[in-house]
Amino acid sequence: MDWTDDDRFYQADVFDLTGPAVSSTPDLREDPVLEDGWWSGLRTALAGIAKASGTKITLRQEWIEEVFPKYLGIPAPSTVERTTGHGDLQWANLTGRPLAILDWERWGLVPVGYDPAVLWISSLRVPPVAVRVRAEFSDVLDSPAGRVGQLIALAEMLQAVDRGHYPELAPLVAAAAADLTGVRPGC
Repeated sequence: MDWTDDDRFYQADVFDLTGPAVSSTPDLREDPVLEDGWWSGLRTALAGIAKASGTKITLRQEWIEEVFPKYLGIPAPSTVERTTGHGDLQWANLTGRPLAILDWERWGLVPVGYDPAVLWISSLRVPPVAVRVRAEFSDVLDSPAGRVGQLIALAEMLQAVDRGHYPELAPLVAAAAADLTGVRPGC
């Protein structure tokens, strides 16, 4: 539950761990061999989350305007279409059997396509899984708004790489960003 009171924002979370995370790290390092039912369950869960009314904006426009030219080499979009989402959908925040989504502190209004884009980027070291993520969420990722969501997720990851995180993922993220923008990132 989220609420605001005067100039303060509050959040309360209830956690129930139902199984181990798919990965001990945010970026996937081996194929977890997830069944078709797991993937359809994830699609259903994200569709349900999108119907909830989010109150806080994750990834503010000012940040987007700063990171696009710096990390992607392109101007930031003037508007970003948003939906309610998890805000940190990566492999350490998902359980395998049964599916559960963990770690909700970033949930709120995220760019359309951002959640599946974060999962896709987190999968780049395991190409069959990255291909599966793109296939499962192609309807969102291939839309104009979803492309913006992908670019935002890529910029965020490139910022993390610039800060010394995910060195093994860095060249894959840079290549993915170049494929979407036509510009090779500088970091």
